Amino acid sequence: MHAAQREIRAAHTATTVTVYQAYSPEIGLPAAREGRFPAAWKRDRMTWIKPSFLWMMYRCGWAAKEGQQTVLAVEISREGFEWALRRACLSSYVPGVHTDQASWQRELRRSPTRVQWDPERDLRLRPLPYRSLQLGLTGEAARRYADEWTLTVRDVTPLAHEIHALVRAGDLDTARSLLPRERPYPAGDELLGALRP
Repeated sequence: MHAAQREIRAAHTATTVTVYQAYSPEIGLPAAREGRFPAAWKRDRMTWIKPSFLWMMYRCGWAAKEGQQTVLAVEISREGFEWALRRACLSSYVPGVHTDQASWQRELRRSPTRVQWDPERDLRLRPLPYRSLQLGLTGEAARRYADEWTLTVRDVTPLAHEIHALVRAGDLDTARSLLPRERPYPAGDELLGALRP
């Protein structure tokens, strides 16, 4: 695959990146209200952040899946996002990228972040021929995400429902016009070189 097929596409500014997560209302609503994750949010567990809105919709079923009824747009610092990328390893063993399975497992144990490339989705949530980043955060990375990198938290569940209703009605043009404006994130080989199988 060409590198462009494994490219980070995200809503971003000069200083921030928007990622998405879905939670139960018990976690998601207080997070959106307070602009930060509540104490009930487990900082010692692996958490996955997704820069792709439509991949998030695929994962949470347009905010209909149990425990994923509240979709959050979390604006984090680019500094934090790139810290995570620099310390990441692939979530699965890839011959040719890793010397052998044992060296990959050692890297996995040391890394506070994981990268997974999953097929991007279209408005009907069908897979596209290129992939989107998922970034798994654990340990120090998860704590930094919740307590240092997070700048704003917005509840975008109403937007998810509105776009989904338009898709169901067959009005794809209007649905597309409401999508967050995601574009390639400027992450060259320095950040992604070892993370593109």
